[in-house]
Amino acid sequence: MPTARLDDRTLISVSGPDAEHFLQNIITLDLETLKEGEARPSALLTPQGKILFDFLVSRGGEGSLLLECRAEIADDFVRRLTLYRLRAKVQISKQDESVVSASWDIDSSPPETDSAWLRDRRFPEDAPAWRSYTEQSADTDASAWHAFRIASGVAESGSDYALGDAFPHDVLLDQNGGVGFRKGCYVGQEVVSRMQHRGTARRRVLIVSGQELPEPGTDILINGRPVGTLGSNAGGKGLAILRIDKVKDALDAGVPIVAGGAPVSVAIPRWAAFAYPAQASGEHD
Repeated sequence: MPTARLDDRTLISVSGPDAEHFLQNIITLDLETLKEGEARPSALLTPQGKILFDFLVSRGGEGSLLLECRAEIADDFVRRLTLYRLRAKVQISKQDESVVSASWDIDSSPPETDSAWLRDRRFPEDAPAWRSYTEQSADTDASAWHAFRIASGVAESGSDYALGDAFPHDVLLDQNGGVGFRKGCYVGQEVVSRMQHRGTARRRVLIVSGQELPEPGTDILINGRPVGTLGSNAGGKGLAILRIDKVKDALDAGVPIVAGGAPVSVAIPRWAAFAYPAQASGEHD
């Protein structure tokens, strides 16, 4: 089973008597559903419902919670959490000596019998992945991990979208359990709930395939008009947040979808439950 060390990731500890209550009131994940031995996706949003920080949440023992995020946003994340702390009995700290590893495979025995590993719940049962926050023996580099992540349709900020520019629905947090629609209020909850109940999400992460994909940041075009931007890619597959109504129009009409001057194919991640709109979008935006 391949294992890679992810040096661009770090951990933030949230501990104290009020730790879970504090986080439950501000992040998208319903912490009542978070089990021992798993890492679940979540986000802290702006009041307008855009993703301000994305991360994985796990239980750290003795009432503490661990938030795994990109190392380059960790200090800003700690500052933002501290602003929300007010009088809550909570300690928030970045773990400077963090070690984050990922392991994945579909054929080997899972490492779940080893308590050092957490099941990464962004990935489906038949293509599982795990995280570890203790020193592990790595036998491959991070590029192999990202190729697996991309082929699985799992988007991350920085490489696939900019923070402050995407709603949780755009990056499939509504599909992988990263949003608790039955929990109480949290920052940005009203906008997210409205999108869910009205079914108004028009941008979604799709897997883009082509013989030779262009650089990340390249516009993806239909009839010469951009419908999204290519994110990270590897091995002929990439991720992009695309207007699925426009993609539906193109597929129905047999119009090519183009990136970097070459046609590409697009697909919904097979674990996701959403579908293309039943009706064509028309010419309006």
